[in-house]
Amino acid sequence: MTGQYAHSIDAKGRLFIPAALRRELGQTFHVTMGQDHCLSVYSDESWAAFMDKLKALSYNEVKKLRALFAYAADCEPDAQGRILLPAKLREYAGLTRDVVVIGSFDRAEIWDAGRWAALESEAFDSGELESAMAEMGL
Repeated sequence: MTGQYAHSIDAKGRLFIPAALRRELGQTFHVTMGQDHCLSVYSDESWAAFMDKLKALSYNEVKKLRALFAYAADCEPDAQGRILLPAKLREYAGLTRDVVVIGSFDRAEIWDAGRWAALESEAFDSGELESAMAEMGL
């Protein structure tokens, strides 16, 4: 998934998911805590692949992820393409109103707009992105 989209969460906790991402995510989205205090949004296929990776781990390794599963929610877009983000997930990611939805390889991520702007700026200013691309031969 690719792209970056600025949107707002409404008073009821609903967020519009861009059509381009909805096409890739399918009918049901699996939303849970992501790294760096964002939310990760998986399609059925990418969620199943994630679950398959966990099957290879020991119980002690998997139990460290309990909160990730406790906070996870299956979301289905309404007729306007919005999903309801549970309050606990919004709290975790610090989402109040303005957010950025990005495509990030095999998932989408939902970021607080201010936090995303800071990360984006850091990636460009530090040369971290260029360095990572060079390491991968891109």
